[in-house]
Amino acid sequence: MTTDTMNGNGRTTGRGIGLAAMRGLALALVSLPGAVLCFCLSLVSIALIPIGIGIVTTPYVLTGVRAFANSRRVLAAEWGGVRITPAYRPLPKDANPWARTFGMLRDPATWRDLRWLPVDMTAGFVTALLPAALLLYPLEGFALAIGLWRVFPDGYWYGFVPVTGQASAFGAAALGAVLLFLAHFLTPRLLGFHFRLTRAVLGSNQRELAERVRFLTETRRDAVDASAAELRRIERDLHDGAQARLVAVGMDLGTIEALLDKDPAQAKELIAQARKSSVEALSELRELVRGIHPPVLAERGLGDAVRALALRLPVATEVSVDLPGRAQAPVESAAYFAVSEVLANAVKHSGADRIWIDLHRADGMLRATVTDNGKGGAVIGAGSGLAGVERRLGTFDGVLAVSSPAGGPTMVTMEIPCA
Repeated sequence: MTTDTMNGNGRTTGRGIGLAAMRGLALALVSLPGAVLCFCLSLVSIALIPIGIGIVTTPYVLTGVRAFANSRRVLAAEWGGVRITPAYRPLPKDANPWARTFGMLRDPATWRDLRWLPVDMTAGFVTALLPAALLLYPLEGFALAIGLWRVFPDGYWYGFVPVTGQASAFGAAALGAVLLFLAHFLTPRLLGFHFRLTRAVLGSNQRELAERVRFLTETRRDAVDASAAELRRIERDLHDGAQARLVAVGMDLGTIEALLDKDPAQAKELIAQARKSSVEALSELRELVRGIHPPVLAERGLGDAVRALALRLPVATEVSVDLPGRAQAPVESAAYFAVSEVLANAVKHSGADRIWIDLHRADGMLRATVTDNGKGGAVIGAGSGLAGVERRLGTFDGVLAVSSPAGGPTMVTMEIPCA
């Protein structure tokens, strides 16, 4: 309950009881017609989307629903001390009616609003009305005791007390006194319960959000670690490979320059050696570039890149591709290197003599499956190549699933969300 319903000792005050009752009554008078109106308009507008009318009306109706829900969030914070943070996804300012309609309908917060409306018009209405009823109903019992019972010659039921005379009217007054005593404790709490009920339906799941933040933090850390490790690998390969060969070529050319007039035969041998070293350096640079981002992947897409990868394997490999269009470059790159790592594991550890690769897109997911007829027993664990693949996919909210019973076959399925 809010601080203005309590005195300095933390006890509920008479002013606080009356204020909670008036606020509850105001909420009840607004919530029922407001919720019914918003709910009916939403149903009608969404139902009219297939014939086109709803495309125009739905954004306006849902905007009104959001305004109604936001007003309750404000009252929950000001009257009940209950914070309900709105979590609506932003919409482009220049979006057309089609984009606005389906952008709002794809927003989980919109459906929380729509689920909240029937709750607000039923349980919300009752919990808002109870504080006022609990405070005002005892006044009727007192009125009966001072003579109002005479207006009802045939008797009158006050709660569970049948009022037929002065004695029973005093019983009604006693019941009213009990209710008024309960109102002293329950009225502000009932109003607080109304707002907590609102938060339970309108509020986003904080536990899910916390878990999501934790997961994103971990995947970001993994992505940073993987990028740093990749940078170190590139530096090491350049230093130990191409750079060393190019230095050797430079030294050979200096020697050739000195021997060209004195010993032409020796100079020719060094020229051949320099040419060989330059070819090897160029080959290593190409391999390095292929390890960073294969040219075939950039030029021809994931399907052809995986086919080219399969051609270099020492194991017979079949590739099946069903990819309409191309995914985003980072998604293709992640899928390519994930498949490459899984294939390397299969060749090195499975003992398979045949591998099948399937690439297709379904339900907004890019799915890659690598199956081999090896000995099985593959697991995702610390230190395994599959753990690295799982971390790579996790950066993109992807998942890795492994089925590898003892004796085989092994099936590794990778999924990455893609537009």
